[in-house]
Amino acid sequence: MKNNGQNSTELSQDQLVARLSALGSPQRLALLGALMDGRKHVSQLAREVGMSRPLTHMHLKLLEKAGLVSGVLEVSKDGKAMKFFTVEPFIINITPDSIKKMLTGK
Repeated sequence: MKNNGQNSTELSQDQLVARLSALGSPQRLALLGALMDGRKHVSQLAREVGMSRPLTHMHLKLLEKAGLVSGVLEVSKDGKAMKFFTVEPFIINITPDSIKKMLTGK
């Protein structure tokens, strides 16, 4: 799910909940912070934030599903598959009016 500049008033209720849930984890926030310097592969991110590779991959999958990061699988010169992640631009602007509009369309 690419963001394409959507703000919270353009998100469905499920999309907004997925994004807020994804951002509600200190580990996922750390991964987003580590990705602010540019694209990185899973192993590099795991080392930087001090998590196991499987746990890092699990958190990245949740961020990717929420549209906050995107991943691209690439093959290195030695034939290893490496998934690189980048942060997708996003804005979440929540007000009582934006929640009402999302839920009622008014």
